This record gives sequence, structure tokens and C-alpha cells, in this order.
Amino acid sequence: MATRVISRGSPTRQRRADVRTIAAIALFVPAFASAVAAGLPGQPKLLPPEQAFRLSARALDPSTIEARFDVADGYYLYRDRIHFSVAGAGELAAELPKGQRKHDEFFGDVETYRGPVVIRVPLPAAAPGRTLKIHADSQGCADVGVCYPPNPQVVDIALPVSTGKPGPYVEPATSKSWLK
Repeated sequence: MATRVISRGSPTRQRRADVRTIAAIALFVPAFASAVAAGLPGQPKLLPPEQAFRLSARALDPSTIEARFDVADGYYLYRDRIHFSVAGAGELAAELPKGQRKHDEFFGDVETYRGPVVIRVPLPAAAPGRTLKIHADSQGCADVGVCYPPNPQVVDIALPVSTGKPGPYVEPATSKSWLK
């Protein structure tokens, strides 16, 4: 007995079907992200990562940056997931304060931060008068059991020409969050 081949239609008709599928997905993903941000029925509303783990930084002098994370209530940052770098100099040796010990269901025994966290970041070479792009990577979770993906942020810091009083705190330029 011969096997029948069932046609899926012309290649043009198949391409139209593919386009409709992609369009449906493109409409669904933002709607899903909005639902997650708004909180699904019976689920807590989650803050976008840039609000849950708010970063600001300032120059203390031409060779030292001070970064500050303000961790929202009900959230925590992982100490070992905080890293700073600057283009051309690689990772910077941040002076992280001691965190609180926690047994985390996702990463085991870790140190975490809650509330405000102030971190000194020495620069490898003084750069008086320059503006540097400081790359800050961090990762944290909400107490309700939701962990965020790594959160890269960039802050432009103008370094003072001489030692004097510290500069103002600067926040990263706003970017489109995956939760908006």
C-alpha cells in the first residue's frame, strides 16, 4: 500500500503561517511580562530589578568610586554576585562589606545584603578629570521565592580633578526592564 503525502500548502502559504505565529508570540510576550510585573492573580507584585536593587555611585576622589545599592524591603542581593568593571581595566577589586549568612534554596550557603549597602571601588590608576563608564553587575532575589537574572547596569562617573569633597551620586541611565 502506498503512503499518502499530505501537503502543507504552498511555501508562500507556509511563510504566512510562520509570520502569523511570530506575530502572535510578539503580542503574547509583552502581555505576559506586563502580567508578571502587575502580579498574576494570587501572586505578589514584583519590582523591576532596577527598583528592587537600586544602584547609585559617586567619585570619592580621582582614584576611588563609592557604589551604593538600596535594596528594597522583601528583597536581598547576593554578595558574591556583585562585580564592577571599567572598559580597558577589566574587573575592579571592590571592597565589599561582610554580608549576612543565609542558606538559600537556589545557591546554598551564601552571604546576602538587605537595605543600603555601600561599596568602595578603588580604580587601578587615578584618572583625574575623566568620565568613566562603571559597569556594575549584581543579582538578587525576592523573599517570595523569585530570583532575578543577573542585572548589568552602567553608571557614568565624572572623576574630580583633585582630591576634595566627593561628587554627587549618579544613577544608571534608565533602560527597558524585562518586567515592564
